[in-house]
This record gives sequence, structure tokens and C-alpha cells, in this order.
Amino acid sequence: MRNDHMTLRSMAVLDLLVPDAPSVPVEVELRYDTRDPYAVTAAFRSGPSGWVEWCFARDLLADGLIAEAGSGDVRIRPAVDDIELVVLVVSSPAGLAMFEAAAQELADFLDRTYDLVLPGTEAQWVSVDDALTTLMPYDLS
Repeated sequence: MRNDHMTLRSMAVLDLLVPDAPSVPVEVELRYDTRDPYAVTAAFRSGPSGWVEWCFARDLLADGLIAEAGSGDVRIRPAVDDIELVVLVVSSPAGLAMFEAAAQELADFLDRTYDLVLPGTEAQWVSVDDALTTLMPYDLS
């Protein structure tokens, strides 16, 4: 396991698509932490002092830039009518939100994550012992 952990942060503005109304720009912080090398986090500003975070597979972001990807709470696909845009859909029991983002901006962020951890080398950054300790904090002996 590698110990030279880093966190990559990038700010973006995604357009919240609202039915029968103009889109609403939403500030989003994209994060990648080598402590969880398989995932990216998108933190959406939800008001003056709040953020809502969605964590999803880095591979989902990569796949969604070129074709429809995801079957759960996060789905990503290229926009139907504009190849320069990507549609990001997040859903929860409280509802669903659909955003448009510049494909190049997301691709640039993804490329920067690859500069930190190449695809296929993620396991070098993960400690199974640390993960088990997190999942099982109690001494079973």
C-alpha cells in the first residue's frame, strides 16, 4: 500500500435542468482522494451553507463520458443533442435531479485523477487491513 496520499479538488458549475424553466447553475466541487482510489465525489452546493455529496465509481464517470453508464443512484451519459455536454442524473428517495456539464471539464478532471492513480493500479493505494478495521471496529478476540 502506498502512503503518499493526495486529494484532488476541482470546482465546476453544472446546470440543474428544471422542467419548463431555465436551467439553474449549481456550484459543484469534484474530489478525488487516493485513500479511496476507485471513487470520485461530487459535492453540490445546496444553499448558502450546505452541500449534498454523491460518491460514485471513477469508472462510472469515465464510461459516462462516452456512453450511457450507471444503473443506480448516479447515471451519466453524453447529451443527445450536443456532444460537448454530459448529463448527470442523481436520485434518492427524496427525488431526482438532472444536470448538464461540459464534457471537457469532466474529462480534464478525470485525466488529473489518472495523473495521481493510473487505472488498474488502484489496489496499490488500498489497505485491506484499514478497510476491515473501519468495517469491524470491535475486537472480536
